Amino acid sequence: MSLSAVLDRIDADLDPALDRLMAFLRIPSISTDPAYDGDTRRAAAWLRDELESLGCSAELRETTGHPMVVAHTGGEGRPVLFYGHYDVQPVDPIELWHRGPFDPAIEDQDGARVIRGRGAADDKGQLMTFVEACRAWKAVHGSLPGNVTFLFEGEEESGSPSLVPFLEANREELSKDVALICDTGLFARDKPGIVTQLRGLLGEEVVVKAASKDLHSGSFGGVATNPIKALTKILAQLHDDTGRVTIPGFYDGVPDLPEDLRTQWEGLGFDASAFLSGVGLTTPAGETDRTALEQIWSRPTAEINGIRGGYAGQGFKTVLPAEAAAKISFRLVGQQDPHAIRESFRKMVHAMLPADCKVEFHDHGASPASVMNTSDPAFEAARTALSQEWPNEAAYIGAGGSIPIAGYFQEILGMDSMLIGFGRDDDQIHSPNEKYDVASFHRGARSWARILDAISNGQSSSHTQT
Repeated sequence: MSLSAVLDRIDADLDPALDRLMAFLRIPSISTDPAYDGDTRRAAAWLRDELESLGCSAELRETTGHPMVVAHTGGEGRPVLFYGHYDVQPVDPIELWHRGPFDPAIEDQDGARVIRGRGAADDKGQLMTFVEACRAWKAVHGSLPGNVTFLFEGEEESGSPSLVPFLEANREELSKDVALICDTGLFARDKPGIVTQLRGLLGEEVVVKAASKDLHSGSFGGVATNPIKALTKILAQLHDDTGRVTIPGFYDGVPDLPEDLRTQWEGLGFDASAFLSGVGLTTPAGETDRTALEQIWSRPTAEINGIRGGYAGQGFKTVLPAEAAAKISFRLVGQQDPHAIRESFRKMVHAMLPADCKVEFHDHGASPASVMNTSDPAFEAARTALSQEWPNEAAYIGAGGSIPIAGYFQEILGMDSMLIGFGRDDDQIHSPNEKYDVASFHRGARSWARILDAISNGQSSSHTQT
């Protein structure tokens, strides 16, 4: 039977699929709050039962926290792992919700049908697009698609404390050719993308100390070292006049943007002015020889996230503080080594420290970037399949933030990930009145059916939408 029959089944089954999603959304699986532990487990059991009803071998796997849901289709073909998470963010502030967070409904928003409720976009609605694609596939073919393993986590919104030990303990079972992750969004409305590079993250806190106590600025001003002055001078020299980071060796391992990616990104029509105007800004402030999209996706950064020292309360206090501190984050790309950068940064600070100052450092994590190997034919097959479903051609895109799960899959399971999501910028994830467009849910399921067909055929699908 053809792919078109599966797509037709998804179309015909949209209302029952939405009903199933509503039932899932009614379960308040807030993983961060122990008061909801029972509900979080109930959400895991709901997923297990759904997968069992499709013919998967599915079970709950216990962890030190919330259980994992693991299931297998047991079919032939290229082995893939699909990952999602069934836990959701807390709902506070509850008074800003227009309806109960766990009383989901289909609403009209600016002429579009949306699914309103906590978890609608992050990540229950996204997760269920894949499940519904598999359901339609079985209805048409009589069996589930290919060799698929499902891994659904219940602690993503609380830092995934059980995930790494679970992956390590089940490495052989979970290691597949490629992972599929549906926890991202469209590049723009009706413009799909496959995230193929994620920036790493390095966090540093710097504390500069001088005198043994706060000093009166009238008695000691000018003659005593001021830690705020020392620290801000160091921070001001983290970048040169072109926006480049000055830490020695910082750009080691930073690749040039490949021309094929540059062409795809130029075709996305990203409007830097509109992007900045949305937050009251007008002018890109980073590397002067790079586009705004390059800066967000493929270039490393050094940003000062917070600074403290002296008196900053109401009124005025003429004091020279005994210490000053700053928190700095580095977004990393390519093969940058976070540990080498940390060491080089600390040496730079020590070299710039004036007399009578000493420094302490406190690290706040270090993870490298994740860059996927898009030479795997599955990537181009998936990109072609997405392009056939959506009005605009899909592109390989980057993500400015960091998504640890993709790095864990590379480091522990030895496989790359395709991050394909259908959320929109206005979905208000983690905020009151979260929503997910019905069109995203519907096209998402159709997209996964196309991708499964393309991967199982070993090439992009030749079927087209009618």
